[in-house]
Amino acid sequence: MRLMGSYYRDWLSSGHLLHPDGCGDAARIYISGDKDQRTLETGRALAESLLPGCGIPVHSQPSGQKDPLFSGLGTADPERSLSAVRERLGRDPQNLLAAHRAALDALQFILYGPAGPATPAEQPPGIGLSLRGQQVELTGPLASGSALSENLLLEYANGMQGAALGWGRLTAENLNRIMELHAVYADLMRRTPYLARARGSNLLAHVLRSIEQAACGANEPGALGQPGDALLILSGHDTNLSNLSGMLSLSWSLPGYQPDDTPPGGALIFSLWRDSGSGQSFLRLHFFAQTLDQMRNLTPLSVASPPAGQEVSLPGCKTAIPGGGCAWENARSLMQQAIDPRFTSIEERPPSSGLR
Repeated sequence: MRLMGSYYRDWLSSGHLLHPDGCGDAARIYISGDKDQRTLETGRALAESLLPGCGIPVHSQPSGQKDPLFSGLGTADPERSLSAVRERLGRDPQNLLAAHRAALDALQFILYGPAGPATPAEQPPGIGLSLRGQQVELTGPLASGSALSENLLLEYANGMQGAALGWGRLTAENLNRIMELHAVYADLMRRTPYLARARGSNLLAHVLRSIEQAACGANEPGALGQPGDALLILSGHDTNLSNLSGMLSLSWSLPGYQPDDTPPGGALIFSLWRDSGSGQSFLRLHFFAQTLDQMRNLTPLSVASPPAGQEVSLPGCKTAIPGGGCAWENARSLMQQAIDPRFTSIEERPPSSGLR
């Protein structure tokens, strides 16, 4: 994350948003992290590498308190959640296993080698879907395959070698194959629209108000940071990224990753621009992530040697800007439509209200 922070400093200063040196911009950067150790350390690493020695604080909830910005607010209807996932699975969920058999076989090879497990099960388990309390739970090969493949990805990204790297059977090629299981699981359990809105509406509502605050230059209820801030960083989770992409129907595809994957340190970036000629404001979206080999080799990053990245289109935008982006009022409306106010802590506005 320090390498990514250095890249962001180079990228943002090349676009004249931040000065390349000194601490003059420190007061214009607001960082908020979820309460987990890894998210707080991510925020601190970015703060240290964006403006070294400038002491940018990382804001968070008091220790032990759940942060509804990242964990969501309110409780989804359990039966509706179950129905939403079941509808996406289709009449025969086991067809999904057949569609991803090659990825399951690759994972089986990494775990057990060419001979297979010493005591193979008589009947491989199928996909199960049920309620566990008020939460939807997917069980079976896709769920366990998702967790195992992500653990193996971390072994590769951490630079493990030899037998420590997937018992000597993990390669870049079969890693990409098995990450298909993680992508399928995330799509079902995090991007399904009802589940995504229930978990992600509060986060997107605060992101929207923060962009509105930047656009109008005045305090907005629910915005993070202060008017005049140049940069807002939210250090959360891959679940948050999947929720937002599911809510807004966003999609990306980076080299070496599965479509819509959310690698460690990946970032969905909302940037607000103003055309100096017309004065029109517009929103652009990008997704950035280091490649796995950049993580594994601790490759220094810069504008000349960047991480993987892609501009992301906003589906439904009727006022796309030449060269990328969506007219702000159009983008604002699409974001507002994606938010379910039952799962937010911000008072909903009338649909016709505009910027001050």
